[in-house]
Amino acid sequence: MTDTSTSLSPVLAEHVRAVNAFDVDAIVATFAEDALVNDARREFWGAAAIRRWVTKELVGDKVTLEVTEVIDHHGDAIVRARYDGQYDKTNLPDELIMTNYFTVRDGRIVSLLVIRNQTAN
Repeated sequence: MTDTSTSLSPVLAEHVRAVNAFDVDAIVATFAEDALVNDARREFWGAAAIRRWVTKELVGDKVTLEVTEVIDHHGDAIVRARYDGQYDKTNLPDELIMTNYFTVRDGRIVSLLVIRNQTAN
């Protein structure tokens, strides 16, 4: 079933809160020990790799998320969010909307895919 709303599950709400607070430990705590993150076509497997990614690319670049849409798709969460921060914005739109595909098991994120989608023709 696909359900569109703006409400996040508890772990995803904590994830967004921790990202916006630049809290490395709290962000990493939302992930399972063996989780996978794919960001910009790069894979980060496991807590140590995810911690390095979080430290450098989320907290280091002061990334913030403003959730604009939440879709439940057969138990997975598709979260669209307005991104901002101190990252390189060359060739990016003024309003950067990214889609985050989350899979959650036992209250922890087991996979996160971050994609800048384009409108389908």
